[in-house]
Amino acid sequence: MSKALSENALTRLTDIVGPSGIVSGDATRRYLDDPRGKHHGQTGLVVKPEYTEQVAQIVTACGELGLGIVPFGAGSGGVAGHMSLDDRPVVTLSLERMAAIRQVDARSNVIVVEAGAILADVQRAAEAVGRKVGLRLASEESCTIGGNLATNAGGVNVLRYGSARDQCLGIEAVMPDGSVLSDIATVRKNNTGYDLRHLMSGSEGTLGIITAAALTLFPSTEKGLTALCAVPSPDAALDLLHALTAQFGTVVTAFELLSRLGLSLALKHIPDLPDPMEEKHDWYVLLQVDSAAAICELIEQWLGEAFETGLIQDAVLASSQKQADALWKLREAAYEYNRLEGAFVTSDTAVPLSGIGTFIDEVAAGIARVDPALRANFYGHVGDGNIHVNIFPPEGTASNRQDPGQQALARRLSDLINEVSVTLGGTISAEHGIGRSRIADHERFADPTKRRIQQAIKQAVDPRGVMNPGALFRD
Repeated sequence: MSKALSENALTRLTDIVGPSGIVSGDATRRYLDDPRGKHHGQTGLVVKPEYTEQVAQIVTACGELGLGIVPFGAGSGGVAGHMSLDDRPVVTLSLERMAAIRQVDARSNVIVVEAGAILADVQRAAEAVGRKVGLRLASEESCTIGGNLATNAGGVNVLRYGSARDQCLGIEAVMPDGSVLSDIATVRKNNTGYDLRHLMSGSEGTLGIITAAALTLFPSTEKGLTALCAVPSPDAALDLLHALTAQFGTVVTAFELLSRLGLSLALKHIPDLPDPMEEKHDWYVLLQVDSAAAICELIEQWLGEAFETGLIQDAVLASSQKQADALWKLREAAYEYNRLEGAFVTSDTAVPLSGIGTFIDEVAAGIARVDPALRANFYGHVGDGNIHVNIFPPEGTASNRQDPGQQALARRLSDLINEVSVTLGGTISAEHGIGRSRIADHERFADPTKRRIQQAIKQAVDPRGVMNPGALFRD
């Protein structure tokens, strides 16, 4: 925890949110943890407003007091975007008490929610009126809409519904001067100059505090199909996706790649999870189709034909929601089983779809050149090119993030992954953002003109550097 705030600052902030809206001392610990254990943040105190006007008052007060503001959603971003890592005077602003579902309009296919609303709660509110939210994340029972938008979260449904930014129709946010941007538009067409909702989405809290948003709702389909298919290679997985969409169009909601190592780690670390196939295969695709029952039946038949022609090597189709959930657990528990196995390198890069196979081959070869005993779990989103790499020490060797030798090795391997991604025309961060832990990578690999424009926008909108200081850019 950083230096305690002055009595004047504490009194002024307490006057705004009341004693129940202040968290200080040891109670701030849960707001300062890094889910991967790499960092521990610092803060003067945590403030928890209940409505937008309180957020505006907090921002105004912090600007006048010379305090930085670090916004907090659920703290699951993974790039230290939600914590200050130095001893500058900052306040952590948690939106957990601003979690209301303001409006559900099924006829317009729009839901308006506050930034602290949990994604799973928003999904349930949509389901209650026969609609669905396109965002689906492994952390959906804890992550917040504000955090999803601030990081432009992706998840497994980007293939069909796009990222968080794509699903946002309008936004409400408190700007660095304390003014409120009220742009909760619920129309699809709004051609009135610069699109500020898109600018705020993915800005990681460096331009303002998102307090509410209008999101697109989608029809709930009468049936879903979940299947795990064994394929010969990542390139074969892409061929399967193209063949499936050529035949049936945009009914594929999710199309995830899993390696045998990843599946074996799931079986090792998740109790009572059965191996879905009798034979072991090197690569698997987990696919989800949400469509009419007749379409799902046709796709089931098509998968049988794909097996006969060798496009897939084996397949398991879920016959119940329980079986579908078990298949999805193989993918959605990846963060947990990678952590339990001791991953000391994690990545979030993306490449063009045509480069997925080359990316995996070149990174695997590069890792083997460094140390052939290292183990790498490749998995991720075939439909958008976002392939994660988690690297583990040799079998029987413990991971130790504090060890200088392992830190140097992790840096070398991360550079390898980034270099291959960028060489193939990709990006160093596909869905988690830059935060504080990837600033050096951003400086090295990002287009310099893009960075210059980004910094100019930051300076124009937040000249005092109030908003999430130290994130995205060095101060």
